[in-house]
Amino acid sequence: MWCHRLVAPYTFERIDVAEPAPESLVEGQVLLDFLAAGICGSDLPGFRGTQGKLPGDTGRNAAGINGFPVHEIAGEVLASRHPAHRPGDRVVGWASGFDGLMGRVVSDGDGLVSYDPALSPALAVGLQPLACVLYAVEQLPELTGRHVAVIGQGSIGLLFSYVAKAFGAAQITGVDPVDRSGFGTQFRVDTAIRASSDRWVTHLGATDRADVVIEAVGHQVATLNHALTAAAFGGTVFYFGVPDDDSYPISMRTMLRNNLTLKSGVTLDRRRVLQRAADFAAAHPDLLPGYVTHTFGIDDVQSAFELAARPVPGRVKIAICA
Repeated sequence: MWCHRLVAPYTFERIDVAEPAPESLVEGQVLLDFLAAGICGSDLPGFRGTQGKLPGDTGRNAAGINGFPVHEIAGEVLASRHPAHRPGDRVVGWASGFDGLMGRVVSDGDGLVSYDPALSPALAVGLQPLACVLYAVEQLPELTGRHVAVIGQGSIGLLFSYVAKAFGAAQITGVDPVDRSGFGTQFRVDTAIRASSDRWVTHLGATDRADVVIEAVGHQVATLNHALTAAAFGGTVFYFGVPDDDSYPISMRTMLRNNLTLKSGVTLDRRRVLQRAADFAAAHPDLLPGYVTHTFGIDDVQSAFELAARPVPGRVKIAICA
């Protein structure tokens, strides 16, 4: 079967590998026929050749790990040892080995849920990041009537903007140095700030600070402190994503003097929140078609990742399709 793997920084190669046998599945696993995958920001450190924090990224350049580093996947069940999944089901969720770039993928059935087959695989793959955002929002205080600021208006930040507004936020401020003005109305951003977060926070007055600040940039330390600075007294800051560094220094003086709450965490209850994402997308049919802006075939994985690694104003979510 076909498979892509990183052989050097910024360099994929396509190879042929043996197909996993259905009888090799252990309890709870399913065997998927690849239909589509999404590129996530947490996949990019491995692509660039840096040591990321994704499971399995233990090699010098993640070289030789078949299918790495993709984890957002849609596929058709070929064989199953999970009670919720049957052959022929179309499912979306996590490639649990972060090895989704291959023709057949073995994954944990607890990280998958069936989706409406009327939805194309390219759009369905957007349910996985949406599930992560919905779970994160569950950890926040009630958003109705609140001012929510989202630092980073990439594929995750725009989802946070949309979801927060749908859950009743009175004002959404989106901050990004890339021009995202073309997506503001579509993703329900009230005020789009084109600036780096450090420049943005230096100009904030007391009444400009947000009740909830979401750091959706990732892969850098400084933006978390900018989020703390941007929060109003008694506010909440949520750090989203996979940190590239083990330790993030923060201003405890800011935390203490402003009575702030800092939250983070991985997505749990994956089948539940994936189903919630499917229900949310069905109730908001404009979301996924505007979210997945670029699709590539499996022969164009290199081009797909090269685009994902560049800050491009018109790019939100990239899907790779069989």
